[in-house]
Amino acid sequence: MKTLCALLLLALLAACHSQNPYRAESRPLPPAPPQAAQPFDRSAYPAPARDYGRYRSWSWLSLPAGSAWASSAHVQEALSHALDQRGLRPQRTGGVSDLKVRAELRLETRIRQVEERYGSRYGHSRYGADYGLWGSAPRVRSYAEEVIVARIELFDGQDGQLVWSGSAEALGAGRQGERAAALRTALRQALSAYPPD
Repeated sequence: MKTLCALLLLALLAACHSQNPYRAESRPLPPAPPQAAQPFDRSAYPAPARDYGRYRSWSWLSLPAGSAWASSAHVQEALSHALDQRGLRPQRTGGVSDLKVRAELRLETRIRQVEERYGSRYGHSRYGADYGLWGSAPRVRSYAEEVIVARIELFDGQDGQLVWSGSAEALGAGRQGERAAALRTALRQALSAYPPD
């Protein structure tokens, strides 16, 4: 038995000692592009920290679109109020505003699931210890609910670069008044992280 195991082990080792079919080879690197010869500009990296305290006024980059559940004027008013709470005032006529604002609002349907467990048991002793049979069965219910999704983007008024963006959603089902409250909630939550720390 030992001889058979030793012969089998030697056969396996001989099989593993075959030549490697793969060869290491590589192609030469391509020549460097001409701009690589220029000196490195250290002022471009890293980007300087943005001073959000200098942003005080805003204007629209593009007016938000209205929909069946909220008019464009209503969205503008709600967003203007939310920006005002963050210390940003609308730009008066003349001059360039510090920030340009773009907002996108949409109504989406989310599928939510709730799991409930129903159970039963049988039997009880006079000493308080349970005996008998017991068990539970999960019941999963799915339902659809409408949410208002708000996305706000703020661009620098001078160079047009995106300086901040945020999004949030709020439950938007119900009557028109409830949707208006959900719109204000979504806009306020989307701006809750402005200015960044």
